[in-house]
Amino acid sequence: MHPLTQYIRDKRKTQDILLMTHVVYGYPSIEDSLSIMRSLLNQGADILEVQFPFSDPVADGPTITTACHQALENKPRLEQLLADIEMLSKEFPKQHILLMSYLNPLLQFGLDNLANTMKNRGISSLIIPDILQDSYPLLAPLTEQSISPIWLVTPDMSDERIKQLKQRADGMLYCVSRKGVTGKQQTDSVDKSATIQIGNYLNRVKGLTELPLAMGFGIRTREDVKALIGHAEVAIAGSVFLDAYNAGGIKAVGEQVTSLKSA
Repeated sequence: MHPLTQYIRDKRKTQDILLMTHVVYGYPSIEDSLSIMRSLLNQGADILEVQFPFSDPVADGPTITTACHQALENKPRLEQLLADIEMLSKEFPKQHILLMSYLNPLLQFGLDNLANTMKNRGISSLIIPDILQDSYPLLAPLTEQSISPIWLVTPDMSDERIKQLKQRADGMLYCVSRKGVTGKQQTDSVDKSATIQIGNYLNRVKGLTELPLAMGFGIRTREDVKALIGHAEVAIAGSVFLDAYNAGGIKAVGEQVTSLKSA
């Protein structure tokens, strides 16, 4: 069993749902981003997704896009990010940390080099939001080292496509809640009909795979997290933590984790 799958299943024995959080490496500085990561983990984030910044993050909304552009000014290096993930994993051995990056920086780094570095650093999974299913053979250097890409599922994806995807997937599936980009929902209120639609969507995916399901895009409140209980194993929140940091610093980040964890 993949380490991430095992981790989620073990944690779910005592938790209704896990919280996965998101940080842009290098924003507002490399050291500050590490401080944000430690705050998230200290306050109980179960999974931490660390994004290597990219100039054209097509799946991300304004908050994360702005953070990526500012982070790039600090000239982050992917090799150092992987070393920092290893360092944090040793500091927080009871939590799970994974890499998120768009494809272009990974190709520049070299997928063989990436696979060997991740294996040596003990990093078992990564998210590549802009890679297509049909590009799966490109990831052979990673899969040959038992490093599993986490694939994204969308609400309009057919059952047949999901069945094809599950043959290549491991760790968990990242279910996108809606079309569009990450960040703020059109409304901060909980829409009952939308909640029912999301529940039906997740239940459909759950019937097609044994992997744990994580739901992201637009998760901002404890009510959003609570609505996923019984449908998904992991709630993913990202922009809300950057918004909290921009408004109130590290303290606000910790308070936001506490709020979402209280669902």
